[in-house]
Amino acid sequence: MVDSLGVAVIGFGWMGRVHTQAYSRVLHHYPRLGLRPALVTVAEEVPGRAEEAAAQFGFASTTRNWRDVAADPRVQAVSVTAPNFLHREIGVAMAEAGKHLWIEKPVGLSAEDARAVADAAGKAGVRSAVGFNYRNAPAVEAARALIASGDIGTVTHVRIRLFSDYAAHPEGALTWRYEKERGGSGVLGDLASHGADLARYLLGDIASLTADTAIFVPERARPTGATAGHSRASGGELGPVENEDYVNCLLRFASGARGVLEACRVSVGEQNNYGFEVHGTRGAVFWDFRRMNELGVSRGTGYQDQPVSTVYVGPGDGEFGAFQPGAANAMGYDDLKVVEAHRFLRSIAEGTSYGATLADAVHSAVVLDAMARSAQTGAWVSL
Repeated sequence: MVDSLGVAVIGFGWMGRVHTQAYSRVLHHYPRLGLRPALVTVAEEVPGRAEEAAAQFGFASTTRNWRDVAADPRVQAVSVTAPNFLHREIGVAMAEAGKHLWIEKPVGLSAEDARAVADAAGKAGVRSAVGFNYRNAPAVEAARALIASGDIGTVTHVRIRLFSDYAAHPEGALTWRYEKERGGSGVLGDLASHGADLARYLLGDIASLTADTAIFVPERARPTGATAGHSRASGGELGPVENEDYVNCLLRFASGARGVLEACRVSVGEQNNYGFEVHGTRGAVFWDFRRMNELGVSRGTGYQDQPVSTVYVGPGDGEFGAFQPGAANAMGYDDLKVVEAHRFLRSIAEGTSYGATLADAVHSAVVLDAMARSAQTGAWVSL
C-alpha cells in the first residue's frame, strides 16, 4: 500500500502551478515511490487565485493566510513558491511546525536568510529540497559524470551563461522582483543563483571571485493590480529599479580551474539562453538548455582540431528513463520539476537526502553575497 502524504503549496503564481503539476505527475513516472502526495491546501493572498487552483487541481481547501498551513495537521510537506522576501519567514515557520520543505531558490534575500531556514530545518529534522532544477537535467548529470571520470582531462576553465529577455521590455511592471526590500538582489538571485549552483555541482567549491553588475532599465511603471510572472504595466507611476539587471563574474575554483559566470534578465533576442562550456586538458563538454537533451562532447588525443560530437542522452543518464524509452526523445522543463518532486518525496520516504537541499542553497547564497560585495568594492572576494 502506498502511504499518503499531505502537501500544501504556498504562493500560486507560475511556480506554484509547476510544483502542483509535479506532485500530480510524480507517481506516473515513479510508481514505486512509496508515497502518494495528496493536495491538501493552497495558500495565496490574491483574491480568487487559490480557489481557481483548487478547482483545477483538486486541493481539498484554500486559504489566503500562509500561517494556516503551519497549523494544519493534515499537511506534512510544503512547497514554498512565494516571493523571495517571504522565503525566510515562511521557511522557518514551516520547519518549526515539522513540515518537510520544498522551497524555491534563492531561499530568501541573503546567505543569512538561507542559513536561518537551513538551521530551522536541521533542528526540526525535516527533509528539504531546493529548486535548482537545471542540475536535474539528465544531460547535466551526464556532463558531471564525464568531468569526474577524467575523460576531458583536468578541467581548466568553464563559462556559464544565463541570458533572458523576460525583463527587457521597458513596460515590464515594477513588481517586487525589482525592489531590494522584497526582491533582494535582481538577476543574482533569479538567474545567477542557478549558475552558482551549476558551477559547484560540476566543478566543486569556488575559492574566490570578482564581479561587476549593472542596471540597464533604471525605471519601470508600478502595476495597478495583482501580477503574476513577468507582467507589463504602462501609464502607471514610474519608480526606480533597485537591483541589478546584469552580472559578470570571474571565478577561481578550489581545484585551480577558472571560470566566467554571466547572467542578464534584459538581453533582447535571448530567450532562456542558459548553458555551460567546460574545457579540460584533453577535451570539452557543452550544454545548452534550449537543446536540453543533448551534449556537445570533445575527447580523445587529438588536442588541436579535435572534433566535437553531439551525444543524445538516454535511459542510462540521470532520470531520463523515468520519462522516455530511448535516446533523443525529448524531455522538457516541467519534467525537471517532476524529478525534483520525486527526489524530495523519496528523501522523506527513506530519511536520506536526494537532490539539491538547503545546504546547497546556502552555498549558492554565499556566492551571491560575495558577488554583491565584489561589485560594490571592485575587489576579489574569498569564500
